[in-house]
Amino acid sequence: MRKFFAQLRKSEKGATAIEYGLIAALIAVAAITAMTSVGTSLTATFDNVSSKLDAASAP
Repeated sequence: MRKFFAQLRKSEKGATAIEYGLIAALIAVAAITAMTSVGTSLTATFDNVSSKLDAASAP
C-alpha cells in the first residue's frame, strides 16, 4: 500500500491534466471576452447603419 501511494505522489499525469484543463479554461474565457466585445461593437455598427438608412428613406 505504501508503494502505491509513493508511486501516486511521483506521478505527474494528474498534474499535467490539471494544467491542460486550466489552459483550456483560460482560452475559453479569453474567447468569450473577445466575442462579447466584438458582438457589442457589431451591434453598434448595425444600429448606426439602420438609423442612417431610416433617415435616408424618410421623405
